[in-house]
Amino acid sequence: MLLSDDKKFIQTPFQNEEELECVVTENYEYIFGPYSFYLPKRLIKTADGSGTIPDGFAVDLENRKWFIVEAELLKHSVWHHIAPQVSKQIIASQQNESRKLLALLAVETIKNEPEKLNDLGIDTYNLGIVLNEILEKPPLVGLPIDNISDDLVDWAKTLKNSVNIWIIKKYVEVGNQKNIIYELPEEYRPLIDTEEDHTIIENDTEKTVKTYNISVYDLIQAGLIKAGEELIMSYKPRNSERRKEYKAVVDEDGNFQVEGEKFSSPSYAALAGLQHAGSDRKTVNGWTSWRTDKGETLADLRSNFLKK
Repeated sequence: MLLSDDKKFIQTPFQNEEELECVVTENYEYIFGPYSFYLPKRLIKTADGSGTIPDGFAVDLENRKWFIVEAELLKHSVWHHIAPQVSKQIIASQQNESRKLLALLAVETIKNEPEKLNDLGIDTYNLGIVLNEILEKPPLVGLPIDNISDDLVDWAKTLKNSVNIWIIKKYVEVGNQKNIIYELPEEYRPLIDTEEDHTIIENDTEKTVKTYNISVYDLIQAGLIKAGEELIMSYKPRNSERRKEYKAVVDEDGNFQVEGEKFSSPSYAALAGLQHAGSDRKTVNGWTSWRTDKGETLADLRSNFLKK
């Protein structure tokens, strides 16, 4: 249950799969990352011409990967519905005609958001080359779902393609069914990720971790950042010739103090700076935005942490 003043929100099932699809489509950046783009559902075919329509496709330009997206409700059988459907989609997505179609859709979608391209240093002339390189890679399977089961996890681990599973929850206000809240993952973090893990040594014991499970607090504990240290973010608004600089002070718990506000997430701290500068962006990658006085990003420090 969620509480807000005198309001109570209780978790409730999605009305249908279409409702979940709409939540994913409207909020895809919170799932696939701030430099992702969402392509609507399209018919793709296997080599023998058998058609299939995934719920969508997501291209993550920053991390150079792409997803077949299938929003699901767990009440649908893993073995009779989800598994065969996704397997067919993977096969169809690997056909040349499918990749050509997705490349065209991606170019038309992405060129309408030049700010993201500018942030990544990609111009419109190189966009097609970058997209072809991404689409040549095997797709990841992206499964936003309302719940999870042992069978779903076991099936995901058997796939050759990596699988990311995010839990999306729905809450309604008690006494006011029209007031709805959707819960999405923090920092684009999937609950299940079958991609290769990083192995670190902790207290003479091997420990497996994911990159996005490393927190700023971990970096402080490892001595890579000091409590009270000042981080810098530079941002150039689209309609301005001058870059603006924002500063954040990191406290001992890994929180960020920016513009008089406290944030537990580097990405939301960075977003506060961007919006203060007049940007209408809804998401940003704080791990690549904030830098130390030596020019290292938080992502660089996280990589150093994993190497150690």
